[in-house]
Amino acid sequence: MRLLWPALAALALAGCGEKNEYVAPPPPTVTIAPVVEQPVTRYLDLTGNTASINTVDLNARVQGFLTAINYKDGALAKKGDVLFVIEQDQYKADVDQAKATLAAKQASQVQAEAEFNRQNQLAKQDFASQATLDQARAKRDGAIADVQNAQASLVLAQINLGYTEVRAPFDGVVTAHLQDIGALVGYGSPTKLATIVEVNPLYVWFSLSEQQVLRIKEGLAKDGLSLMQVSRNIGAGQIPVEIGLQTETGFPHKGHLDYVAPQVDPNLGTLTVRAIFDNANNDLLPGLFARVRLPLGKALPSVLVSETTIGVNQLGPYVLTVGADNVVSQTTVTQGQLQTDGLRVIESGLKAGDKIIVNGLQRAIPGSKVVTTVGTMPIVTPSEPPKAGAPAPKPAATPAATKN
Repeated sequence: MRLLWPALAALALAGCGEKNEYVAPPPPTVTIAPVVEQPVTRYLDLTGNTASINTVDLNARVQGFLTAINYKDGALAKKGDVLFVIEQDQYKADVDQAKATLAAKQASQVQAEAEFNRQNQLAKQDFASQATLDQARAKRDGAIADVQNAQASLVLAQINLGYTEVRAPFDGVVTAHLQDIGALVGYGSPTKLATIVEVNPLYVWFSLSEQQVLRIKEGLAKDGLSLMQVSRNIGAGQIPVEIGLQTETGFPHKGHLDYVAPQVDPNLGTLTVRAIFDNANNDLLPGLFARVRLPLGKALPSVLVSETTIGVNQLGPYVLTVGADNVVSQTTVTQGQLQTDGLRVIESGLKAGDKIIVNGLQRAIPGSKVVTTVGTMPIVTPSEPPKAGAPAPKPAATPAATKN
């Protein structure tokens, strides 16, 4: 025991001579990916409304009882189809009467012509006085005028008879009829029977702000065009326009610019613009709200990143980049338009070849070092418009990474 105590004391003294030092944890591991480089067409995102090219009220222009309705409410009618018929007996009789009157006047004209020719020959032989010749000439001229008057009356009677059939002025959809068979129409003033709406093609009307107009003019000027030239189909090509409805993803309907107002409204500071779209399948209806996308020019080389890699702080949007020394930097960026593949155009802040953190963002601290593995830019493809209260889509899984 006497020998054990000195040994223990020596061990205790030796332990007091060692120092405890803090060992820093290893740098966190993150996944980086190079920014995507591809040409991108810049667009203006606008709102507009669909409208029919032609909308016409079908009116009864002559008086009578409605005798027939030859279409089904809401049906598609072809140009020239007879949609309504007004009783025709009286108007057919008016045509027959006008024809009979015309025949009688033509017979009188023949007689007057013959009498004038006879008196003219007698006058040349001094067997008829000048007064008698003048009287024959007056009767002949009056007979000619009577024939012309009778011809005009016949034309008017035929026109009125034609008004008893109300025809489609163009291809379109006819609304529900407003008058029933047997109703007296056209009494005193025209009576509205229905409305026909042309739905193919279809217009989309929208407005551009003054700043947007100047941006479009600048883009067209690079191609040697102007807004007026494009709206009148002068020059190379047309400005394409795309639209999407509220329940549709993206812009599935393709058309082109059709009209540009000649001046900016000084009260609103906007320019009225119209596009035209093929609607052979009747996918569009007049009066719908539409999202409009209008290109600003040709596709330009651009830098893009995944929407899921962008954060926001008091200075604005930012991404976390990693330099050659594996040090994390917080880079403020200017966001551009969102592409249909879920990538966001970066207008400024990044350049080709930059690498950003795409996985492990929570472990990366600006100014600190990290261990990097190389992956690819995650893609989140929107499948449908997000519903109110729905959680944000999760980014696609990052592919297997390779350590630097």
